[in-house]
Amino acid sequence: MADERTVRVLRADATYVGKQGLTYALGVTSGTAESRGVCLTTATMPPGARAKAHHHEAIDTVGYIIAGESLILYGEALEYAIVAAAGDYFFIPSGLSHAPLNRSGAPCTFVVAHAAGDDQEGIVMRPELDAVPIPA
Repeated sequence: MADERTVRVLRADATYVGKQGLTYALGVTSGTAESRGVCLTTATMPPGARAKAHHHEAIDTVGYIIAGESLILYGEALEYAIVAAAGDYFFIPSGLSHAPLNRSGAPCTFVVAHAAGDDQEGIVMRPELDAVPIPA
C-alpha cells in the first residue's frame, strides 16, 4: 500500500476575511493542507484596524509580529492591554477574550497559529465588547 501523504507548499497570494474582521493569507489549514491540529497564517493590519472582540473556545493562539506593532486588548471586558511589537511573540490562552488593533501609523504584519485545523474554528464572537474604547 502506497503512502498517500505528501508535503504541500502553499503560496500566500489568496486571502480571506475572518469572522474577526481581519484579512488573512489562506495559509496552512485543514482546508488547504488537511492539517488536523494546527493552522498557520499571516495577516497585515493597516493603521487604524481593529479586530472584532472574540475568543477561541478550547484553542490556544500563538503569534509573532513581523513588522509594526499591535495593541492587544484582552480580558472578560477587554479591561487589559499589552503591546506586541516587531520581533515579539505572543500567546493567548483558549477562552480569553481579545481584540488586537493597530493604533500606529504603519501596517502591522504578524504570523498567527492556532491549536486547531482551521483558524476560524471555535471562535466565539463578543460583539458587546466591540465598543470598548482604546486606552490612551
